[in-house]
Amino acid sequence: MTTLTEGKHAGGFLVWEVLRDYIRETVTIASGAGKLAPGTVLGKITTGGKYTVLTPGATNGSQNAAGIVWAGVDATDADAPGVVVLRGPAIVNRHEIIWPEGATEAQITAATTALAALGIILR
Repeated sequence: MTTLTEGKHAGGFLVWEVLRDYIRETVTIASGAGKLAPGTVLGKITTGGKYTVLTPGATNGSQNAAGIVWAGVDATDADAPGVVVLRGPAIVNRHEIIWPEGATEAQITAATTALAALGIILR
């Protein structure tokens, strides 16, 4: 018997959005970010403006939540274009959001607050 496992769907974390063409944009995901699933929280690198996985201990800008990956993207070996929810008004399912491994409650709270400032509300 074969067992099938269904992965995350593009935008599966999104509960409501005002206008898709307003809240989402295609951005550059920095090389080395890896394979990112929909719902992964991103930070924006200050120099160059590329996005990468939220990195709470960083000092290059990626320590600040700046968006959420809409659809899977592979930036393991090279920069890659990725569709990202960058602004609201939008409501997302907080249970579908992917935080960095080892992120503390305080870091998640800070990131949630930063996303709310962008109009992306976690419920």
